[in-house]
Amino acid sequence: MRIVVMGQAAFGAKFLEEIIKRENVIAVYGPPDSPKGKPDPIKGVATEKGIPYYQPTNYKLPEVLAEFQALKADLLILAFVTAILTPEFLNTPTHGSICYHPSLLPRHRGGSAINWAVIMGDLKTGLTIFWPDGGIDTGPMLLQKEIEIGREASTGSLYFDHLFAMGIEALLEAVDLIKKGTAPRIPQDEKLATYEALCTDAVAQIDWSKSGEEIYNLIRGCDPQPGAYAKCNQKQVRFYGPKLEKGEPGAPAGTILGCDENGLSVAAKGGILCVTRVRAEGAQKVTAQEFFGSAQLKAGDHFE
Repeated sequence: MRIVVMGQAAFGAKFLEEIIKRENVIAVYGPPDSPKGKPDPIKGVATEKGIPYYQPTNYKLPEVLAEFQALKADLLILAFVTAILTPEFLNTPTHGSICYHPSLLPRHRGGSAINWAVIMGDLKTGLTIFWPDGGIDTGPMLLQKEIEIGREASTGSLYFDHLFAMGIEALLEAVDLIKKGTAPRIPQDEKLATYEALCTDAVAQIDWSKSGEEIYNLIRGCDPQPGAYAKCNQKQVRFYGPKLEKGEPGAPAGTILGCDENGLSVAAKGGILCVTRVRAEGAQKVTAQEFFGSAQLKAGDHFE
């Protein structure tokens, strides 16, 4: 098959490295170069392998579609894509297009699927390879892979320890099914669909009126980005590596209970949160003990 790969970042680059070992990749599409001048990793792989590389700024332009149509591709593979593609673009290849999404669709559509699975306290997540139709993570499914979300898992650990490698293998498996003519198109159940916005600072601020369990999930779900935060002395402090001990803390939620080599302990509703690493506004990520000392905090101080 004549395959076009569209992707970005480490996932797109790794998938490209793997697919070119097995298939005829005739072109690669990636994001425009960063203003800082650093090319995306997928561009480096494409350039090294001598594969034509395209990086349009707008996929809705007629000339961009015409250029893609001229490639006469059999399959377009979307390996970590944030660009908006039209149905006409997606349906151009002989076999259409397939896309990787790190959730069990139709649950958690949107660009922060892993974050929300953790924030919402899901017990399992996974990935879906589906046939995109121009909507936001809509279109029939080709295959899914499921994993459990461990009690201490973060967004970062789920992605880098599981969903990254699983996603590469799942895309390769999907290509094999398409070549054999056995790739299914399983409709998504719209009654089960959820969509969440991007996980930004609008989501990441800690609300101490919520339960310790909810705050614990928020911290894990925002780790490593954007970092769940509370304010101390009018400055943002982001929390990482949390643990939760259930019980009554004996102090109002948000009260600092102390700090030692195990981390910074903070009272929450129905438990005590202990975070091992923090990042203060304008500073690098450090151990909780380092922050506690440098910020001159003491037991009894409060996060706002």
